[in-house]
Amino acid sequence: MKTSLYLLLALVSFMEACGQDISTRQQTEADSLNMNKTGKVYKDTFLINPDGMTIRTRFFPPPGYKRSENDNNSFAEYLVQLPLKPHNSVVQLYDGNIKYDNGVYDAVVDLAIGKKDLHQCADAIMRLRAEYFWNIKQYDKIHFTLTSGFRADYSEWMQGKRVVFNGNSTKWIQTENALSNDYEDFWHYLEFIFSYAGTYSLSKELIKVGIDSLKVGDIFIEGGFPGHAVIVVDVATNEKNGKKVFLLAQSFMPAQEIQILKNPNDSIISPWYSSDFEEYLYTPEWTFTKADLKRFND
Repeated sequence: MKTSLYLLLALVSFMEACGQDISTRQQTEADSLNMNKTGKVYKDTFLINPDGMTIRTRFFPPPGYKRSENDNNSFAEYLVQLPLKPHNSVVQLYDGNIKYDNGVYDAVVDLAIGKKDLHQCADAIMRLRAEYFWNIKQYDKIHFTLTSGFRADYSEWMQGKRVVFNGNSTKWIQTENALSNDYEDFWHYLEFIFSYAGTYSLSKELIKVGIDSLKVGDIFIEGGFPGHAVIVVDVATNEKNGKKVFLLAQSFMPAQEIQILKNPNDSIISPWYSSDFEEYLYTPEWTFTKADLKRFND
């Protein structure tokens, strides 16, 4: 067992950390395997801890890389702390059917998605953003622009107002008397957003950023009908050359649970992706370009 482990670490060191001295490589590899904390080495991949129940604890960065440090209570910290279902869980669709792995995902986020065919790609990203602000009670920051161009603020929804469409006109009208802000009503707001917004509208709300500035919470998005979007849920940086790797999460069609994507381009560092890709970013179910990288403006 020890011999096999040493051979594995030596191979990884050669491929990922050329130029480091032996003692530095050994320490990096031990940290990546989390051996100091668990004493375990896992068979499927040295980058995955099956016992971890959040993104941060399930996935170890590749050797030589260090995770980004996020501000407490930030959106980035919220994302890396997302709860995961047990290792080897399968993705469930809104109707209870199963989406088997088939080379697509390595983990499933443990968040309910409702019983309607609404929680798809852009919807999952808007949901994560909205739930983050809802949890920290910054309700005024929960707002999304519908495909029609109308901005739907949760603060209006909380006051009992609802959006009414009348031809080319869209407006709020008062339909409820009492202030409502329980989770059930918040979810109804989200399902309204899911119904009338998508990749096309979300892409117009976001600002473009360069791949060199990539950070947790950024989004690769191709706005369209249907288009697609995935969100960066973790980032690690090589301490010697500054290169970055990142994890991606998505939902898809039909509505389904959020999943952490495998990297079909590089089985050695999968599920991490390298930011040092050329023109195209190939994910299991969509292809993006560097120009598709965007982020929320607030």
